[in-house]
Amino acid sequence: MKKVLLTIAGSISLGLGLLGIILPLLPTTPFLLLAAACYVRSSDKLYQWLITNKWFGSYIKNYRSGKGIPLKAKIVSISLLWISMGYTIFFVIPLFLVKLLLFLIAGVFTIVILKQKTLYKT
Repeated sequence: MKKVLLTIAGSISLGLGLLGIILPLLPTTPFLLLAAACYVRSSDKLYQWLITNKWFGSYIKNYRSGKGIPLKAKIVSISLLWISMGYTIFFVIPLFLVKLLLFLIAGVFTIVILKQKTLYKT
């Protein structure tokens, strides 16, 4: 029963990680790391598939080895974050306090992304 629950949790985390590739406020790497942690305890087959996957395996490998986040991913993440937040702040939300809160959230996420080690392709 424990393995089944871990497999389900890992699959949900994987789904959220995939959404994080598209949605700027949803982080990709933490959800992929959680999926890997769940899969390593429940299904060796799913774990091996995840870490060898050509699209998300590198997220896990780079983070685990301490290499960091690719420069391109940082640029895209921060750009999408500020484009979506800027649009929401200026055109969607009428309340000043909510606008301020969204601005602060975007600022915090920007700082978190920038503080992560940058992986330069060699």
